[in-house]
Amino acid sequence: MKRFIALINFTDQGRRNIKESPERADAFIEDAKASGVTINALYWTIGGYDGIISLDAPDEQTATAVLVRLSSGGNVTTTTLQAFNREDIAK
Repeated sequence: MKRFIALINFTDQGRRNIKESPERADAFIEDAKASGVTINALYWTIGGYDGIISLDAPDEQTATAVLVRLSSGGNVTTTTLQAFNREDIAK
C-alpha cells in the first residue's frame, strides 16, 4: 500500500454546508473502504487548509479516484501528496 496525504479546502458551498461535513466525511470513509482504501486519519484544521486526510491506497489511480469522488460533491477541493516513511526513503 502507498500512503497519501490530501490537503482539503472547503469551497463556498462546503462552507455554507459546514454542519453536514461530519456526515460527508463518514460517507467518504465508507466509499474509500469499498475501494480498498484505508483512511488512517481525517482532521478538520485551522490555517492554510481546512482539513487533512491520511490514506493508504494500493496505487495512485485508486487514491486519485477516491479523492476525485470526494471533490465531485462540490464541497471541497483537494491537493494530494504521496508520503514516504523513513524506511521508504532509506531504500
